[in-house]
Amino acid sequence: MPYVARAAGRTMRIAHAANEVHPGHILATSFAEGLQELMPGGFNVQIFPNRQLGDDKQLLEGAVAGTMDVTAVSGVLIPLVTGRQAMNAWQLPFLVRDYDHFGELALGEVGQKIQADLAEAGLIGLATADTGQRNFLSVKNTVTSVPDFAGLKTRIVPVPLHKQIWETVGTAPVGLPYGEVYGALETGVIDAVEINVSSMLGENLWEVGKHFTLTGHYPWHMATVMSQRYWDDLNDEEKAAVTEAGRRSIAKTLAYAKTQDLEGREQLKGKGVEIVELTDLDAMRQRVSALTSEWAAKDPLIANFVAATGASS
Repeated sequence: MPYVARAAGRTMRIAHAANEVHPGHILATSFAEGLQELMPGGFNVQIFPNRQLGDDKQLLEGAVAGTMDVTAVSGVLIPLVTGRQAMNAWQLPFLVRDYDHFGELALGEVGQKIQADLAEAGLIGLATADTGQRNFLSVKNTVTSVPDFAGLKTRIVPVPLHKQIWETVGTAPVGLPYGEVYGALETGVIDAVEINVSSMLGENLWEVGKHFTLTGHYPWHMATVMSQRYWDDLNDEEKAAVTEAGRRSIAKTLAYAKTQDLEGREQLKGKGVEIVELTDLDAMRQRVSALTSEWAAKDPLIANFVAATGASS
């Protein structure tokens, strides 16, 4: 059954691919709660988690086409579907320091410009939040240093940036949909996956992978986007409410993700997962550092983002 925020008002369907314990679900529910606070009774929001209405790519394509009102999707897929490259900025490795830094960037000028850029693709960007710092899960052996990455069949989202990052690190990237990760780890189709704690818990990946290496290579950003069709049908008061509700949802989601990340590591240890640090993290940083300037050259907004983080491109 969908989460229902209220029983009256303008109908709004929000769909996403994540489990209810995932911060992506909090991104959606906190947005709905914000709308309720700002316009009581103004919207009848129904939230469909767990890929009920499709996977990330299908939901995003639906929003672009105007058949989906609102979706919260993995930001890495936005360039793939829309051709707008700026969203890639969030996952340039080792630029975003932590959840607080993410919030500063998302609510700041550069984060808002990256969201606004989606209008060129027929989307209204309402929020961008980190739903979990990414680390590395392996099945057979513990990865403790950069040489250990060599040749590991590692699941990635099949997009150019991720492919380039993980080839540069030394793995053998394998593009797979999110919903296929568990089975692929279980059957040996892949040896590893770059993943966050929330997905480890939400998808029960701890059952098939017991070696978790803390690398914190980039955030997993999700974006709440509204179709242009739905936006155009709103009046000025409603547009102001959905815009503000999007902004409010960022802080709530980041707070949840930060807490879940730390507490979730203890839960994973209790389930028999070995959690280790990468002993030569600086070597990993150095290996992928050249990608920053290469990708900054692809879009002025990416270059602006790099500058806003304090890194050099």
